[in-house]
Amino acid sequence: MSEPIRIRAQIQGEIADIRVLMHHPMETGQRRDEAGKPVPVHFIQTFSITLNDQPLIDGQLNTSISRNPLFAFKAQGIKTGDKLTVSWTDNTGVGRKDSITVA
Repeated sequence: MSEPIRIRAQIQGEIADIRVLMHHPMETGQRRDEAGKPVPVHFIQTFSITLNDQPLIDGQLNTSISRNPLFAFKAQGIKTGDKLTVSWTDNTGVGRKDSITVA
């Protein structure tokens, strides 16, 4: 399994700044290895973010996203003690899911 998803939420008044770092190689299939063979396509295909088990964001990615993608966004209505969960699934069917409690 990959490294844990890094999730950070900072509340500033009524707005929360949320940053999510997903560790993944994100291969496009266009690069070649040292032997000259194509490196297989390998990328995060879908991801979701939930707040207290309710959908907040659902997204799809493709091969044009860089290695270890970092997403940042703002959201209203997030409070201390809320649970943020991020999950992703790649094109090989492997996935990861991690959560934090907003401090």
